[in-house]
Amino acid sequence: MISIRQRKGVKTTEVPEDNAAREANVKLENKLPSDGCASRRLWKLLSFTVGGTVALCIGLLTSVYLATLHENDLWFSNIKEVEREISFRTECGLYYSYYKQMLQAPTLMQGFHGLIYDNKTESMRTINLLQRMNIYQEVFLSILYRVLPIQKYLEPVYFYIYTLFGLQAIYVTALYVTSWLLSGTWLSGLLAAFWYVTNRIDTTRVEFTIPLRENWALPFFAIQIAAITYFLRPNLQPLSERLTLLAIFISTFLFSLTWQFNQFMMLMQALVLFTLDSLDMLPAVKATWLYGIQMTGLLLVCILQFFNSMILGSLLISFNLSVLIARKLQKNLKTGSFLNRLGKLLLHLFAVLCLTLFLNSIIKKILNLKSDEHIFKFLKAKFGFGATRDFDANLYLCEEAFGLLPFNTFGRLSDTLLFYAYIFVLSITVMAALAVAFHNLSDSKSQQSTGQSGKCTIILKPETAYNLIHTILFGFLALSTMRMKYLWTSHMCVFASFGLCSPEIWELLLKSIHLYNPKRICIMRYSVPILILLYLCYKLQHAKEGRVRWEHAAAGRGQAVHGQDLNQPPPLRGQQPEGADQSGVSDIRQEVPGGRARPAEVLRRRLRHPGGQHLLRAQAPAGLPAAGPAGRRQRAHDGWPRRERSRLETCRPPSLLRRDKEKPATLHSILH
Repeated sequence: MISIRQRKGVKTTEVPEDNAAREANVKLENKLPSDGCASRRLWKLLSFTVGGTVALCIGLLTSVYLATLHENDLWFSNIKEVEREISFRTECGLYYSYYKQMLQAPTLMQGFHGLIYDNKTESMRTINLLQRMNIYQEVFLSILYRVLPIQKYLEPVYFYIYTLFGLQAIYVTALYVTSWLLSGTWLSGLLAAFWYVTNRIDTTRVEFTIPLRENWALPFFAIQIAAITYFLRPNLQPLSERLTLLAIFISTFLFSLTWQFNQFMMLMQALVLFTLDSLDMLPAVKATWLYGIQMTGLLLVCILQFFNSMILGSLLISFNLSVLIARKLQKNLKTGSFLNRLGKLLLHLFAVLCLTLFLNSIIKKILNLKSDEHIFKFLKAKFGFGATRDFDANLYLCEEAFGLLPFNTFGRLSDTLLFYAYIFVLSITVMAALAVAFHNLSDSKSQQSTGQSGKCTIILKPETAYNLIHTILFGFLALSTMRMKYLWTSHMCVFASFGLCSPEIWELLLKSIHLYNPKRICIMRYSVPILILLYLCYKLQHAKEGRVRWEHAAAGRGQAVHGQDLNQPPPLRGQQPEGADQSGVSDIRQEVPGGRARPAEVLRRRLRHPGGQHLLRAQAPAGLPAAGPAGRRQRAHDGWPRRERSRLETCRPPSLLRRDKEKPATLHSILH
């Protein structure tokens, strides 16, 4: 990744001692081609075999571990079928209901017709679910379950959840491979996988929110990052390059197809590519290939979603087109002196920004697109640029998942030494990247031709530079929006483990403190990860027995879902006990529309995003302390975590809060 070399003028003939020693070693290796090459090939083959086997094993073990957590939390194999279905709460149950609807359809064509002309999800409206939501994965699974001869051996719900847990095995394996590609040793991948598992509270939530879209999409996103990391390596063979491009395209397409936030995540990736290309840290040809793959994958998803206008009006397509157009119009961008290149870079940035906004506004006017306005209103209100009265934007503002990242997250990450290692590696690579960027802007073609360049230069590999900017941008995204932390923390495991096992990182550090020695580098890159692995094993062995259940209770996950009588209708407001709190988790009868063979009761407004389902009002589930003052006293007596004031209460106007003192508030009263 990072190496230091002495560069002299072209006219000089002095050769450093290190280079002379390297040339002598090369000559010696050329004299002994048979034994040396054979032993190296054998060692590489053995290392690849062991590393690949460990990757597969660690992925499968992680999948089994998460499935076991899910089973222990809900006793999933010991409850009824309907109780298994209602364990998928809020939007999770909504997605699973479409999978069940496809299975219950007499034919596949009737199942598709029911999804395309759906009149159950929204009241008084008929919508195209394949256009509105990302549910192609449920459609594919239902077709697969019908075709495969497994109906007698595996129930539909188990086929569904086992598929998701299998994707988690692919997810961890992709993280393992990415770290291995960056560092050159599979020990780095093993450390990344261990960090992912030991920090699972902050790296995944698949064991209690199985059908969420992110659990489908993030494995493909990790595969894409691993493929991009390999693609950015220099001197690839043509066949390897084409196969890698194919892997990038397939993973990008599947990632875009399975998550509604696809365009925003890929926009962050496009910003990473634009930054590296502008600073000459990335080959322009490879950046162009990646821009094209992003647009092609997103447009293909647009076709499958019946020409979803929101995709056509996305900022990603406008930005990528603007970058390619500006590059064609602005010539000689990477030539000239430092001030000249800096001025060209600022002009290029301004041109791309203006062209992006212009193209995006033109596309939205042509398509009359307004479906994503609530997102920009939410961002405007979130960062303090003005209040908004938009219902959907306020819905996001009141949801804790779209708030800032809690500070206690860093405490949990520090307990496993992940955060400390990440800051250590990040600080070194950032300093190296700044040095490389300054050198690239200062070193023009005319200076290179005369041989007058700096005495010392730091070389940053393109794949390392990409992962560096990637983790920085997604880190800012996670800090601003807690729900997006799973994109950052998983990559944090990869980046931290890579740095600790990278010989270039230790070489740069030891040279800066004048302790450089090849043997010390070898000792540090292997001893430090092994010591951390032993520490993580010790933490796992001595973990407290009640820790997982306490975490679930504190996060609201350990709520019993099979203690209610499903045959009784939900109680009316007039029948509620005095002082009962109407706010809380949604009623289980509204979470799986197919659970009682009747349509779900939904909001009267248009449902732009299923994430608002959790704000439906209902009673507290059976088995938990009662709501209201009596319930608070009971929870305090039983040692339950204290219930904090919800963000929905803090966001509401004073007039509504005064009215709440007179009568309980419902979602209907808030809307009207």
